[in-house]
Amino acid sequence: MGGDLADVRLWSGELDAVHERFVHRFSRSEPRESALAYMRGLIAPLQRKNGWTLAEEAGHTGPDRIHRMLNRIEWDADEVLDDVRQYVVDNLGDPDAVLVVDDTGFLKKGTRSAGVQRQYSGTAGRTENCQVGVFLAYATDRGRTLIDRRLYLPASWTDD
Repeated sequence: MGGDLADVRLWSGELDAVHERFVHRFSRSEPRESALAYMRGLIAPLQRKNGWTLAEEAGHTGPDRIHRMLNRIEWDADEVLDDVRQYVVDNLGDPDAVLVVDDTGFLKKGTRSAGVQRQYSGTAGRTENCQVGVFLAYATDRGRTLIDRRLYLPASWTDD
């Protein structure tokens, strides 16, 4: 989510309703609040989006709450994404909508992250050591949102 001003306006009005769709996925109030703060940060017009900048946008003194929600709290990202996707279908469905598939390369220095190898990265515009993510977005005249994602695994990671 996020991007241009039209998307920010659209999603600012929708976040509480989206949050209500998946709030049951978190058993405690702190992760529920952190999830909403995280989503608000993702659509905010921030130059960079990382744990620190998202935490600052939420008024936190540091990134600990955001990091804890992403890395330590038990929740299922696929189930939350299913909830968001269903919200989009139920509330933002448009017969003129299009699905947009985008592959994005994430440059990496090491080789231990899943899927990392020297491969073409459209982000870099050349062959680099990177991971490649494939993203599916739903786009209408009113805005757009991410509805699915996958990590591309090169044959060298799956052939053994």
